[in-house]
Amino acid sequence: MARVLSLSRCVSLRQPLRLAVRSMSLDQRAREVFAAAVEAVQPDRVVRRCLERHGEQLQVGGQTFKLSHNVHLVGFGKAVLGMAAEAERIVGDHLVRGVISVPHGIQETLKQHGKEQMLLSNGSRITVMEGAKHNLPDTDAQQAAESIRQLASALTDSDLLLVLISGGGSALLPAPVPPISVQEKQDVTRRLAAAGATIQELNTVRRSLSLLKGGGLAACARPAQVVSLILSDVIGDPLDLIASGPTVQCEIWPEQVWAILEHYGLSSSLPASVTEVLKQAGSQADRLSGSAEESHVLNAVIGSNSIALERAGRRARELGFRPLVLSPGVCGDVRSVSHLYGLLARFASAAAIPGQPDPLPALADKVLQLGPEVGVESWDLMRTLKVLEDSRDESWGATCLLAGGEPTVQLTGKGRGGRNQELALRVGLELGQGPVFLSGGTDGQDGPTEAAGAVTDGGLAEEAHGQGLQTASFLANNDSFTFFSRLSQGKRLLMPGLTGTNVMDVHVMLLPPPPTHSKAH
Repeated sequence: MARVLSLSRCVSLRQPLRLAVRSMSLDQRAREVFAAAVEAVQPDRVVRRCLERHGEQLQVGGQTFKLSHNVHLVGFGKAVLGMAAEAERIVGDHLVRGVISVPHGIQETLKQHGKEQMLLSNGSRITVMEGAKHNLPDTDAQQAAESIRQLASALTDSDLLLVLISGGGSALLPAPVPPISVQEKQDVTRRLAAAGATIQELNTVRRSLSLLKGGGLAACARPAQVVSLILSDVIGDPLDLIASGPTVQCEIWPEQVWAILEHYGLSSSLPASVTEVLKQAGSQADRLSGSAEESHVLNAVIGSNSIALERAGRRARELGFRPLVLSPGVCGDVRSVSHLYGLLARFASAAAIPGQPDPLPALADKVLQLGPEVGVESWDLMRTLKVLEDSRDESWGATCLLAGGEPTVQLTGKGRGGRNQELALRVGLELGQGPVFLSGGTDGQDGPTEAAGAVTDGGLAEEAHGQGLQTASFLANNDSFTFFSRLSQGKRLLMPGLTGTNVMDVHVMLLPPPPTHSKAH
């Protein structure tokens, strides 16, 4: 009897929560799911989740390190300030000193956004150095990189170096091999990018000209133990690409670099300093060989888009949806990505009409054909389609489709906007009645605007037309922020403010309960 009463009390306590959820609009629920994703990858939270102190021992990624007033800390990236503040709270008086390189003006910006918990405490042993205005390497960032190099180079085999890395770290750690200047290195990589070099080729050249990239920082710190905590803003979380892999072993031979430069027609027009460095005897591999041996370096990805999507899925379930993760690696042009979401929404809601062919196979074929354009594996697309089809056959409830990544926008105009707002606008034009779509940048800023993204649905075109807004004109001018600002007093904009983190973008599509298949008897 007591057991029955206990269960009854539990149900009664849950009832107000269910009623509260039912009273929320789909727009509100989509925003709640996005907020949960961002909260899961806050700098202090991800550090606290992976860095544990037990007395005189520090545990990271299943490994244990002895604490004896021997911890040194360096960091570089847009989210590193909050990571450093939490790491210092955990390590306590075992921290000897630290240096972090962070974006220009970020401390004041965090204060203005009420993010005091991401700031260092008074009396902190960590020196904060701001630089890289407009996300470009500059002399301030170079001075910070030199301070980080000097700290690492002075360590002994009894020391532990904590390295904190997040998006934007590459621009905040410029350390060109002398006599190359920051400007000369930047010019070479800019010319390569303009010539069509891949990200892998760019990183190969960039690392060959750097003292700290491609495992160089780990080499400087030897023989100390190095533990890198990484907040990833790169699709797939490749350790060698995040901030150009300063603690990841990377063997680069001059022949590789020359081959890339010759392929893009740059080998005969390099600055003299670059030519001098590349012609020096020996190889980059000699300098970096063994710089990231397992006994010397531990690299741990502690925050990523996948982690954000996992928490978003839990929140979606609490809000009454069946969560379904498509992929954390959506990329490609926003026009292709928006078409993908439109097709998936139609697939989920398509109703069979007696006497006519089943529409699902044709829609599924179109979805699979788009896969290579948007960076989603065929396996993930087939799995998603299977779940959506099963939900129809088994009469499941509403679905929350989740994805992440970093699509691109082809610039044809001079308006204000960002990839998330443009994607939301394009998806809104693809949707029919019922689904709701949200696209938001986890850093809280989409392009040069105050918004992180926008929330939209199938009623967007009619709503815009009724207010005299021509969607085609705004899209042609890449002016999505102006469009959403004018539409219904900006109510569709997603405005969380600066979040202090960055794991790329999160996409949320709420799909209403699908129509059930009528089966022949």
